[in-house]
Amino acid sequence: MKTTADFNMVNAYIPGRANVGPATEAMIERRNALLGPAYRLMYEHPLHIVRGEGAWLMDPQGRRYLDAYNNVTSLGHCHPAVTEAICRQVQTLATNTRYLHDTILELAERLLASVPDTELAHLMLTCTGSEANDLAYRIAKVRTGGTGIIVTDTAYHGITDAVSQFSPSLGVTVDLGPHVRLVPAPRLYHAEGADLGERFTRDVEAAIADLQRHGIKPAALIVDSLFTSDGILPGPVGFLKGAVEAIKRAGGLFIADEVQPGFGRTGEHLWGFQRHGLVPDIVTIGKPMGNGQPIAGLLATADALADFGKYSRYFNTFAGNTVSCAAALAVLETIEREGLVPHAAKVGKLLLDGIAGLAAKHEGIGDVRGAGLFVGVELVSDRRTRAPDRSLTSQVVNRMRDKGVLLSACAQGHNVLKIRPPLVLSAEQAGMVIEALDASLSEVQRKSPGAT
Repeated sequence: MKTTADFNMVNAYIPGRANVGPATEAMIERRNALLGPAYRLMYEHPLHIVRGEGAWLMDPQGRRYLDAYNNVTSLGHCHPAVTEAICRQVQTLATNTRYLHDTILELAERLLASVPDTELAHLMLTCTGSEANDLAYRIAKVRTGGTGIIVTDTAYHGITDAVSQFSPSLGVTVDLGPHVRLVPAPRLYHAEGADLGERFTRDVEAAIADLQRHGIKPAALIVDSLFTSDGILPGPVGFLKGAVEAIKRAGGLFIADEVQPGFGRTGEHLWGFQRHGLVPDIVTIGKPMGNGQPIAGLLATADALADFGKYSRYFNTFAGNTVSCAAALAVLETIEREGLVPHAAKVGKLLLDGIAGLAAKHEGIGDVRGAGLFVGVELVSDRRTRAPDRSLTSQVVNRMRDKGVLLSACAQGHNVLKIRPPLVLSAEQAGMVIEALDASLSEVQRKSPGAT
C-alpha cells in the first residue's frame, strides 16, 4: 500500500531513501517526535530555512535558494511595505470584527472595487483559504437548499472536513463525500482536437444529472480558474462559460476559487476568473492576501449571502483582525504601486518562452503552458502517447533544488512542474529558473539507461 507521501508528493523526503547529514537527521528526528507523523517535508534532502528576502530563501550556512514556488509571499519574502504595515498596526491595535474599525472597511472597498461590472457586493474574512472555501460551501448550501458539489478530478480546495471531501488531490486515503461529483479537468494537451468548452460543459451537465438522479440537489460548481492542482490549465480563455451556465440552470452557484490564481498572478487582471468573462456568485481568496500574514476570505453577491446572513451568525476570532487587514491593504497597494500585474505578464512571458524553447532540446518536455507568473511544464516519457513521467519529474524537482531553484509538481500524473514564483521575480531570476531546468534535464537524460 502506498503511503500518503508516496501518493501525493513527487518531491517528498522519505526516511531511508536519502543520505542526510547528522545535524539534519537529528533535526528531522526532533521534529517527528514533537510534531507527530502527519507532517511532510519537501525534497529528498529537506531544507533548513532561516531567512527570506524577495524571491530568495537562505539556509543557516547562507546559501541562497531562488523560491520559484511560494505563492503565499506573492510580493516576495519580508516585503518592507507589508512588514512595516504589520508592525505599525500591531503597535496600535489588534482587535476583532465585533468592534468598528476603518481598516476592514477600507480593505472591503478596495477588494470590491477590483471586481467592477459584477454583482459581488460583500466581503467576509477568514484566516485561511480552506476556511474561505468551507464558508463558501456553507453559504451555497443555505442559498440553494442543496448539498451537491462538482469539482475537477485532481482539484485541491482545502483541508477542513467539509472541504477535504471535495479535494481529490489529497489522495485515495481521504474519502470523497457522497454528495461530490468529479469531472475531468480541462486538459487541452490531451484533448485531441476536441472543443474543450463543449466537453467540459457536457461533463458538468452529466455530473449535475447524476446528482439529481441520486436525489442530491446541486449546490455549487467550484473551480480554481487556473486549475492549479490539475496541472495548471490556463485555456482556452472563455471555455468555462457553458459549465457555469449549466450549474446556474440547475439552481446551483458558481464559486471561483482564487486562492492560487488571484492577486495578479495571471498578469492580465487581479483575478483569474476575469480572463473567462465570468461573474461568480462567490469568489474565495487566500494565500497571497497578506503576504504571509494569515488572512483569507470571500467576495459574494448580495443574493448569495441574503439567507445566510438572515439565519446564521458569523464570527471568527482572528479573521478580519486589524493587523491582518493592514497587511492585506499593504499587499493591494503594493501590487498597484509597483505595477506587479503587468510585471507578471512581462516576466512571465520570458519564463514561458524560455522554457518552451528548451523543448527542442529535451524530449521529456511534452507541453509548456501558463498565464503570467504561473507556468506548468508537463514531462512525458513519450511525446507520441503523452504518457506522464513521474520519475523524471521527481528527479528534475530535486536536482533543481540542489542547484538552488525551488519548485514542485502537480497534476493527476504527478508530472507537471509547478512554477509559481513571487510576483517580484526579475527577468534575471527567470533566466536562472530556465538555466537550472535545462541543466537538470540534461543531467537526468545522461543518467538514464541507454542514454549516450
